[in-house]
Amino acid sequence: MYKQIETVVTSAQKIVIIQADNPDADSLGSALALEHILGDLSKDVALYCGVHIPDYLHYIEGWDRVVDQLPSSFDLSIVVDASTYTLLEKLIQSGGLKRLQAKPGIVLDHHATVERPLDYTDSQIIDTTVASTGELIFNLAVSLGWTVSATAATHIMASILGDTQGLTNNLTRASTYRTMADLSDLGADRIVLEDRRREYGKMPDKIYRYKGILIANTEFFSDGQIALVHIPQPEINEYSPLYNPAPLIQPDMLQVKGVALAVVLKSYDDGRVTAALRSNYGFPICGKLAESLGGGGHDYASGFKVTDGRGYEEVKTDCLAAARRLLETTESGASG
Repeated sequence: MYKQIETVVTSAQKIVIIQADNPDADSLGSALALEHILGDLSKDVALYCGVHIPDYLHYIEGWDRVVDQLPSSFDLSIVVDASTYTLLEKLIQSGGLKRLQAKPGIVLDHHATVERPLDYTDSQIIDTTVASTGELIFNLAVSLGWTVSATAATHIMASILGDTQGLTNNLTRASTYRTMADLSDLGADRIVLEDRRREYGKMPDKIYRYKGILIANTEFFSDGQIALVHIPQPEINEYSPLYNPAPLIQPDMLQVKGVALAVVLKSYDDGRVTAALRSNYGFPICGKLAESLGGGGHDYASGFKVTDGRGYEEVKTDCLAAARRLLETTESGASG
């Protein structure tokens, strides 16, 4: 498959790199790394995302080159860190997907489970053995002999640290540490990167106080195994532009004794309900839970979006019921 990717890239001059509508450190780091790697191959590269890059990601230098309009012309598109139509709704609504489908395309992702998988191109690498799409891109570049500059290495490192929560979660494997060492040898400086992340990650006092509200509003179910908090549209409007509520509260939810699963549900005035799911080690249920509600992701980190008219309370009930079943199955398997 790597050779097929090389052939498609070699045949193109103008390339657009696509991120999903929920950009994170992996998607942004992957896109920027590819921009540099392909630039060193003398390609003309544009970066697209249907939504604004969140402020908390501005520590990754180059975020401001990402725009919300496709270039007027391109020979090839590359979708990074997503392999589902569900996460490209902005592109679909704008008519941009039809333009992608009319040209050669590549999909690079590491998510094991997705709803409505992209099917308009055969040039896909979905590698669930890597910690991030950035790590996949590094392996691809090394295999094909593409240059990975110090800047590209830094972006790949940012992608890995983002998806592994600083090499602390279960996406981290021995190969991830080896990749991190290789990136360091190429000039990526984790200390500088972490200093920038911490500086940009500092929260306004308004967000600090909002975190207290989220803690107070957290509900516990199944004898304390499930922690759940609801973020309605008014809170999304007020706080999300300053800080993403899910990563603000979920690490603390998972630190509560007995909690296996942390669920953050957002409800929107247009009827949508979205979820961010995270679980502790020993409870690899997030991917299956998300899949049961039309989403997907990893064993320990995933999400879903409901747009079929079910209200928040119904989605909450369905999510809790599915989570309980999965937790019971996991515990039965562990005891057996």
